[in-house]
Amino acid sequence: MFEKVNGKVVKVNVGMAGGVVARNGAMLFYTGDISFSPHQIPGAQGMGGGGIMGMAGRMMAGEHERTMLAQGNGEVHYGLAGLEVHVVQMQPGATLRVEASRLLANSAQLQSSIVSVMSSGGGGGGGGGIMGALRGAAAGTLTGQGMFTTQLAGQGSAVLLAHGGFLELQVGGPHPIVVDPQAFVAAYGNVQTELKSALSWRDAVGKGSGEAMQLHCVGQGVVYVQASEEKL
Repeated sequence: MFEKVNGKVVKVNVGMAGGVVARNGAMLFYTGDISFSPHQIPGAQGMGGGGIMGMAGRMMAGEHERTMLAQGNGEVHYGLAGLEVHVVQMQPGATLRVEASRLLANSAQLQSSIVSVMSSGGGGGGGGGIMGALRGAAAGTLTGQGMFTTQLAGQGSAVLLAHGGFLELQVGGPHPIVVDPQAFVAAYGNVQTELKSALSWRDAVGKGSGEAMQLHCVGQGVVYVQASEEKL
């Protein structure tokens, strides 16, 4: 559906794609009869109020980038800030978990949700659910990564963003793939992720090593890593 024009721009036939959801400001130009409207990912709202659940809801909402839904008949070109792009062709039964800031666009028919990075993946991950994620609050703050991540499922395609190009790491060997959370872009397939911390007091006050936080990836699939620790 999405086709790379070059390393930083993709194009898509919106009618054939059945609609496209993309980051606000990512549309470069289009031809044809296309309409754009605000789009809200399911789960980005809903757990309001106070206490732990309210805090989790606010964190989930913070994971979501503002997006626009393109519909109609025509072709749209997308790109953002000169960043590198990579197209992932989704297959039924597989999931893509991606940092919201590193997702440029996706087919509208893909099912979108927000999941805990601490427990994402089929039946695994450390400290599952909301409470498991909340135990990693300090980790999420210190690494600059959210505690929640965007999950896409279904048949279609998605476009990832990265600084300095992409590395595709195959997950499935006897040992986990261990990634610096700042360099993590996305995981595709049946990949479980677990954010592990070796935080000391020096790390907590910002005087320790950035490598104190590690994202362990196991299962079967691909992990996409950018060739930089720069935030998007």
